[in-house]
Amino acid sequence: MSETISKSSLGAWSQRLLAAIFLGGQVMIHLLKGKIHRRNTLEQMAAVGPDSLFIALLTAVFVGAVFTIQVAREFINFGAGNVVGGVLAIALTRELSPVLTAVILAGRVGSAFAAEIGTMQVTEQIDALLMLKTDPIDYLVIPRVLACGLMLPILTLLSLVTGMLGGLIIATNIYNLSETSFIDSARNFLGGWDIVSAMIKACCFGILIAVIGCSWGLTTKGGAKGVGQSTTTAVVTALLIIFVSNFFLSWLMFQGTGGGFMPGF
Repeated sequence: MSETISKSSLGAWSQRLLAAIFLGGQVMIHLLKGKIHRRNTLEQMAAVGPDSLFIALLTAVFVGAVFTIQVAREFINFGAGNVVGGVLAIALTRELSPVLTAVILAGRVGSAFAAEIGTMQVTEQIDALLMLKTDPIDYLVIPRVLACGLMLPILTLLSLVTGMLGGLIIATNIYNLSETSFIDSARNFLGGWDIVSAMIKACCFGILIAVIGCSWGLTTKGGAKGVGQSTTTAVVTALLIIFVSNFFLSWLMFQGTGGGFMPGF
């Protein structure tokens, strides 16, 4: 019995994932046609960016501080305390800042998208939009996709700076490392491609979060219970897709001993 239920759940999840992929294709086609609802886009950008800023920066400060605590002592014991800043900068730029900021956005914004659009779906507001000859993709989905795709790189960049600040505070006050050597190490380790790769990752993650949240909302059934299930499943799916896509993006950008995608950058 339980095996049958799990198989049906997996089948339903797979169908919704295919629907999300199809929705992503529709979004691309509509964007190429220039169908952008500017007012809705600005409203969603405000919800995604400024409203998520505090929690993203607070998380970044403690992530940078904890990472420094974990690595500083070991590097100092090996006589390499002057590279702590560079190691933290690489870790934050390439992985921690884009991934953790995306995780925060998936929990805060992706769930909201699924709940809002799911509620509209079960209360037949989506049908009302269609009756008014308003395409839900243009009116609801594209503004959210653009908002996440544009604001997540900005949040990631601010999180990177804040995480470095948290690491700097710990390194100078607890481990007595020089502020100058910490900053110089970060400058020497970081390259232009590292920053660009973080922005590319963040943009991809933002688009994926928005598409999954909106798609799960549009495919919601079963009233209030269905809205709750869609919200939960959308967040879990978004997190899974973030981690899987992060692997492939990292492999493309940083594989081997060279510079990956753009070795000369």
